[in-house]
Amino acid sequence: PPAPAPPVTRAALDPALVAGRGADVPFLEQEAEHARTDGTVIGPDRTAYTLPSEASGRSAVRLARGQHVELTLPRAANALTLRYAIPDSPTGGGITSPLRVTTGRDSRTITLTSQYAWLYNQYPFSNDPAADLLHPDWWITECGCVPAATTPAPVVTKPFRPSHFYDERRVLLGRTYRAGETVRLTVPPGATAEWTVVDVVGSELVGPPHVRLRAANALLFGADPTGRRDSADALDRAIAFAQRHDLPVYVPPGTYQVNRHVLVDDVTIEGAGSWYTVFRGREVALPTPAPDGSVHTGVGFYGRPAAEGGSHDVHLSGFAIRGDVRERVDTDQVNGIGGALNDSTVRGLHIQHTKVGVWLDGPLSGFVLEDSMIVDQVADAVNLHTGVTGSVVRNTFVRNTGDDGLAMWSEGVDDAGNVVERNTVQSPVLANGIALYGGRDLTVRGNLVADPVREGSGLHAGARFGATPFAGTIAFTDNTTVRAGTYEQNWNIGLGAIWLYALDRSIAADVRVTGDHYLDSTYNAVLLVSEFGVRDDVSITGVTFRGVRVDGTGTSVVSARTAGGASFEDVDVRGVGAVGVNSCGAFHFPPTGSEFVLTDLGGNDGTDNNPWRPGTNWLAPFVPNTLTCDDRPPVVPPPPPSPW
Repeated sequence: PPAPAPPVTRAALDPALVAGRGADVPFLEQEAEHARTDGTVIGPDRTAYTLPSEASGRSAVRLARGQHVELTLPRAANALTLRYAIPDSPTGGGITSPLRVTTGRDSRTITLTSQYAWLYNQYPFSNDPAADLLHPDWWITECGCVPAATTPAPVVTKPFRPSHFYDERRVLLGRTYRAGETVRLTVPPGATAEWTVVDVVGSELVGPPHVRLRAANALLFGADPTGRRDSADALDRAIAFAQRHDLPVYVPPGTYQVNRHVLVDDVTIEGAGSWYTVFRGREVALPTPAPDGSVHTGVGFYGRPAAEGGSHDVHLSGFAIRGDVRERVDTDQVNGIGGALNDSTVRGLHIQHTKVGVWLDGPLSGFVLEDSMIVDQVADAVNLHTGVTGSVVRNTFVRNTGDDGLAMWSEGVDDAGNVVERNTVQSPVLANGIALYGGRDLTVRGNLVADPVREGSGLHAGARFGATPFAGTIAFTDNTTVRAGTYEQNWNIGLGAIWLYALDRSIAADVRVTGDHYLDSTYNAVLLVSEFGVRDDVSITGVTFRGVRVDGTGTSVVSARTAGGASFEDVDVRGVGAVGVNSCGAFHFPPTGSEFVLTDLGGNDGTDNNPWRPGTNWLAPFVPNTLTCDDRPPVVPPPPPSPW
């Protein structure tokens, strides 16, 4: 009899464990490691710089030439999204390699690429696997040293710290296949790639193209749907006509070459759907740097700068943006959506291979991003930067970012009154799933964050990067993290699934963590921390945890490495790997106890792995300020998450 079909999962979990949280997406995902294959399952592994660590669920299938992976469609589908990895070229820059996709009785060959993957070295990273250290004066965990200050200089293995291995490929199948039909992915015997890793396959029933008849049709203004000619000027003409005649711009199915920013203001642009209307462009070197420091331009839809009043009433929907960004240049404006967009909406977009999917520079207000997908970015997926207010990011799916998935950065001016809700963020290679850097009255609600890899974790509030103080109410509500709590190589400790970090200043706002679920945390569920050098200058206070579930930690429930305090009420735990609380305070170890005070408000159930007081409630022995400082307890892998 045939093997059972691989189950449908969300972030490699049973969907029942994350019901009502994360983005409501149109596709169903199946993990390759659960499929039928003659390849090799790799992982699970949460060690940075490995292929399984960046895979969904920390495991995938590696195929040699001639091998395959096969799954069964869980429902009718006419489109697939394949997440995969193939090797880099020996000198960097990537390769292409074929993959055979057999669906039912039909078969086609698609081309995979690693041209947008494989970064190396230290921030801001390199495409060259043979590059020397970009910062020879930085601390290097691998040798426990500052190489420039070490005699003799240590030998750093090359390629150094490879990362960002994966990419995605979307395939329209041409017809609809029934539930129960098979999809087989086969590496041809003559494939260029020595190996192909298949991570996860999404199947989807895509509807017919959207049509808008009463509109400024971009084809009538010279846009080329074959992609042979640049269509940027034609879009400018269509936008100008639409503004004069109070019409939307409609862009029919096709692939349109656009190699610069398209300026948008007081206009609606509709595509036929992100599977049908694609704006694709090259990254173009500028003859001289732009005033903002950019040395490249590329495809993107930009509002006017905030200094010029910004743009207003911009509405973008139903298309894909495919960039050509292969390196990280932080001064470059090569983002999918940029500028200042007031009272504007972005809906139903698919953004891939840009630097940042959506980076808005305020002050601006009233922006909404929803129902979109942002994948395979060199930096963030979304960053609301400097004075963004009254704005919302909701129901958006993010995967494989090179920095924070979703971020709000109040650099000098408060972000305020913003909401990030019901999004899914998977596999940020660097930094955090969702991060707040300063700001006032911010809400992070109902999100699902999975598989952060290094130098960050699932949810984060950081007083750093020149951000304004946190103020008002900072609410983390009804979020779920899974396989978060990464290893911070610079500090040589494990982070929490949620972590608060006081560096530039104290965190003293009303920080409320309510209803969150932290599942299968690699190290701690909660970390409150300050940099050792400022431990006497900053603290973290005013934090409350209420109605939280912790299902499995590799070490503690709470790790406190700062002065201050937090309260806990109805925090239920199970599967704790070490003592419930690791409280180092500000590392002065006074005889009165830790400088971090934990307050028990009742209802905190479950036991830890305390060898001195077995069976004790996880919080009780550590209230109010008991010193229990063990930075690096042995990690005990928790059992898989299960219904509570």
